Amino acid sequence: MYIGLDLGTSGVKALLIDDAQKIVGSANAPLEVSRPHSGWSEQNPQDWLDATAEALSELKKSHPAEMGKVSGIGLSGQMHGATLLDASDKPLRPCILWNDTRSHVEAAALDADPKFRKLTGNIVFPGFTAPKLAWVKSNEPDIFAATRKVLLPKDYLRLWLTGEHVSEMSDAAGTAWLDVEKRRWDASLLAATALDESHMPRLVEGTEVSGSLRRELCERFGFDNAPVVAGGAGDNAASACGAGTVAPGSAFLSLGTSGVLFAANEAYLPNPESAVHTFCHALPGTWHQMGVILSATDSLNWLSGITGRSAGELTAALGENLKAPGRATFVPYLSGERTPHNDAAIRGGFCGLSHQDDAAALTQAVLEGVAFAFRDNLEALKAAGTTLTRATAIGGGSRSRYWLKAIATALQIELDIPAEGDFGAAFGAARLGLIAANGGDALSVCQPPVITETIEPDEALTDAFENAYLRYRALYPALRGVEQ
Repeated sequence: MYIGLDLGTSGVKALLIDDAQKIVGSANAPLEVSRPHSGWSEQNPQDWLDATAEALSELKKSHPAEMGKVSGIGLSGQMHGATLLDASDKPLRPCILWNDTRSHVEAAALDADPKFRKLTGNIVFPGFTAPKLAWVKSNEPDIFAATRKVLLPKDYLRLWLTGEHVSEMSDAAGTAWLDVEKRRWDASLLAATALDESHMPRLVEGTEVSGSLRRELCERFGFDNAPVVAGGAGDNAASACGAGTVAPGSAFLSLGTSGVLFAANEAYLPNPESAVHTFCHALPGTWHQMGVILSATDSLNWLSGITGRSAGELTAALGENLKAPGRATFVPYLSGERTPHNDAAIRGGFCGLSHQDDAAALTQAVLEGVAFAFRDNLEALKAAGTTLTRATAIGGGSRSRYWLKAIATALQIELDIPAEGDFGAAFGAARLGLIAANGGDALSVCQPPVITETIEPDEALTDAFENAYLRYRALYPALRGVEQ
């Protein structure tokens, strides 16, 4: 038996699978985000441990015999978070999360240093870890001076599980301290934020053993023997392992809180000017590129809150057949945007509204706006050397066939829909736990799921969507002009 632990922003998920990768059981525990100031986003690291304990206790209660047989645990987690520990491994402050934009000034200053893009292959985004430490140094100097270790969220969870300070390549690549091609910490990047390698965890590959579960926790959660804990992965790389997006040329499109267009690569292909992320993959000797939308299903959830109708009700009102885009256009920059704009300050909006536009028209505009944001990501990936013709659709928003039809038509690619099942980050983490425990071949273990349906572009609406996309593209510089 194997467990995948996914430490997300809104909760922790524990997924139990067997040797055949059949899902045996799962449990979830919620998390809350604190936003004490505009642009801030924080969590208490202790809450991660409490939520993980709650989820594992639920699995012990529901599947005691199976829990006794667990031999491997894999970790997945929200990326980029800055968890600052003192000399006794106690958190010095709440963790600054991936979607916190307070360090945009520090990020721009680091990004102006050419060695960052040269060595990391990425723009230094405000959400990355390094600028957060620069902000702490300037604004909370006592905390910075007391910091002895900087851990990413899932790696703080690992510390509790194993007692080891360890990270892995896919998550570390999102800090702006990793030489992404050489897969190692870089002393010059660390020095730019007044840190050195002693502040960093040691690095392993995602499929390697990072430690074993502490005896106390084995007894608490009903494990007969101490399972090994795999290196694991950042949430997107873990989702790729779950969806079988590991072979070069494979891709997935995730319609979650944020949106991700992810492509696996066998070589290091950086192009930071495109604002595409180029990171290490969770499997040794592989990399990936991805474009990121900060507000994907979050945009629909925002409209749901405004209208008082559930997201499902809003999308159901559009019917099954894809419509030509209306004049109303939505840009989904509710909390800024990453790819392709790298703009923490930009905000979203509607344009072209008329008296005739009702809730259905606004819903259609929101779905199309997110589709066009994915088109921006696709164009950025092309600029970075990756051309896609199809992708596997995952995430909660992929349950809307209308939305998938809009995205397929806007991007002019085919979207494959997997058979019913859980192919997300927790499943990918469990697969990494299986590999670490058994030494299995990673490509054989991380097979793609059975595809039950393929959504093709609606060729009759290609021109209409292309024209609407050009209108959408014109809005970003217009909004920038207004805000400046």
